[in-house]
Amino acid sequence: MFDRLKKWARHLKKETYALYFAYQDPRVPWYAKLLVAFVVAHTLSPIDLIPDFIPVLGYLDDLIITPLGLALALRLIPAEVMAEARIKAEAGMVEGKIVSRVGLLIVITIWLTGLLLVVLLLLKYFRE
Repeated sequence: MFDRLKKWARHLKKETYALYFAYQDPRVPWYAKLLVAFVVAHTLSPIDLIPDFIPVLGYLDDLIITPLGLALALRLIPAEVMAEARIKAEAGMVEGKIVSRVGLLIVITIWLTGLLLVVLLLLKYFRE
């Protein structure tokens, strides 16, 4: 079972890399690019939206967002574009790891926005 999970994880990683390359193709519609940008940024970000040390929720975002986002994005991208992107992804995985700086910025922005909202709510609560 562990080997099957490792193969599945490698497949998801390869597909994520392929989406990264497909995103750059002009034949991909804008709405697919929007979804791909979110999925790739989330998946390749060096930090998680919900940190893994938070019980259950930490891994739940990885187990839901990545596979479902990949599945939907793959349906929106033309097959010939994905075939070419998979070839590039295979070569890219050999060369080195792709890291999403945009994903890092998105996660940091979400956390800072959440922190700001908590501070504002606390200030409002204590002023009453």
